[in-house]
Amino acid sequence: MENRDNLLKCALDLFTLNGYDAVGVQTICDAAGITKPTLYHYFGSKSGLLNTLLAEELNPFLAQLESAANYRHDITDTLYQVAQTYFNFGRQKPHLYRFYLSMWFAPHDSEAFKAMQPFNDRQQSLLENLFAAAALDHGNMQGRQRTYAASFLGMINTYVMLALNGFSELDEDFVRRLLHQFMHGIFS
Repeated sequence: MENRDNLLKCALDLFTLNGYDAVGVQTICDAAGITKPTLYHYFGSKSGLLNTLLAEELNPFLAQLESAANYRHDITDTLYQVAQTYFNFGRQKPHLYRFYLSMWFAPHDSEAFKAMQPFNDRQQSLLENLFAAAALDHGNMQGRQRTYAASFLGMINTYVMLALNGFSELDEDFVRRLLHQFMHGIFS
């Protein structure tokens, strides 16, 4: 398992620095100090490596997000828990978060985008379900769950990237500023 874990770590580092498409199998193998047959033994291909990396790294995050997005009849607190989940993820795994966002904006037909799409869809679905549940308590939100989910997720990702690029910190104050801006709009 040491070779397998080393391959995953080296691949993530290389993908983050150079982008998925720019990194070849040989480059990953050289960085990990193993041969191509070892990579193929564990993952079958470069895309198999990517899919394994995403599943192992993002599924635990999505489980935390699912718990945080469980609407408890307090929209502000629930959105706070969701934002905090993303901020924690950004703090704990900054390279993965950066790579995840790069794939989100990858060309639509690329391997990277296709590998990330189920994870993007899952996040959007969790947030849409949150806003749909909240609409039962807040009638003015009805029918807007898709837009609210996309907008909130976009704001979260922007705030996390601001922090990862050194413009702020992923701290309590930043979470509260994000919530304030989302809940009250840009004219608050």
